[in-house]
Parts: sequence; structure tokens; C-alpha cells
Amino acid sequence: MRTAEIHRETAETDITLSLNLDGAGESAVQTGLGFLDHMLTLFARHGRFDLRVHCKGDTWVDGHHSAEDIGICLGKAFRDALGDKRGIFRYGDCALPMDEALILSAADFSGRGAAYLDLPIPTEKIGSFDTELVAEFFTAFAANAGLTLHIRMLSGKNAHHIVEGAFKSVARALRRAVAIDPACAEEIPSTKGTLE
Repeated sequence: MRTAEIHRETAETDITLSLNLDGAGESAVQTGLGFLDHMLTLFARHGRFDLRVHCKGDTWVDGHHSAEDIGICLGKAFRDALGDKRGIFRYGDCALPMDEALILSAADFSGRGAAYLDLPIPTEKIGSFDTELVAEFFTAFAANAGLTLHIRMLSGKNAHHIVEGAFKSVARALRRAVAIDPACAEEIPSTKGTLE
């Protein structure tokens, strides 16, 4: 089983996270940020990842530290669970419609972590959630996963649909990228022989 457990404690957050890449999409998520709970729950379901997240964060300041640090922990969990990445497809993509929103995500577990977002969100908040934290989350996630991640909005007007489409699209792209390629199950998917 490709699994990982992460515990990260700082002066701003205390996070415990567990991940099973070969799960059934089950989740138990308590971040202190209701909208992020919703996004991570659907991320787990659409990626078929079993995910447990518990975060005690300084949300009386705002949601920034919690969202970013959860992204860090989730990225580290993916990195740990994938190990040397032997046998994975490595690449995945998904163009996902969410009503009027259409979001394209493409992922490469290259070892070079970076997020490239073209995701204009038309409101500053969804409920009480600051929408600028979407970029903070994905940036921290990609950097710590060793993942090259592109997310692009092809169309969209409703902020909730745009962000939900992004999380679902990324989850499905990652589901494809981390899957084992039966034709190359014992190979590192790189001519360099490493994806560190």
C-alpha cells in the first residue's frame, strides 16, 4: 500500500494528515475552514485517495496559515507515498466541466515542484473563505510534492464552481499520474533514471 502519515506542528498550526493513494475516496477532514473541508473531501473522492486531515490553526488571525500548511503536509504525503515513483504513469491531465466553469489541470511528478495557475476567481471570498488561499494551497502542495502542476480556467463565472472545478480536476489528473502503468511497473518513468 502506498501510504503516508505526516505530523507538522508550528506556532501557527498543528496538523495531522494521513494519505492512501490506493484507497476508495474515503475522507475525514477537519481543517477549521469549512470551504476547504468541502474541497478536500471532494478531492479525496475524485482522486480515489483515502485522506484524513485534522488541523488546529490560528484561524482567528485568518485562514492563510492553515491553508498553506495543509498544502505543505499534503504535498509531503504524496512525496512519501510515491517513494521513488517506480511504475507510475507520472503524467496526468483532466479537463473538467463544473456547470459553466471548465478547468484544465495537468500534472507531472517531475521532482521539480511548482504550480502554474491561470485561475481568475471573480470574488474575494466564498462564504468566509479567502479565495486567494486557493493559489497558496496549490503552490505549497506542488512544491512539497515535487509536482509540476498547471491549472487553467478555460471558462467560468461562478467562484464556487471555478474553485470546485479546480480541486476536482487536479484530483482526477493526480489519480491518473500516480496510477501504476502495468507495462512499466518496475521502471522509473524518466530517461535520467530518477525523479528526485
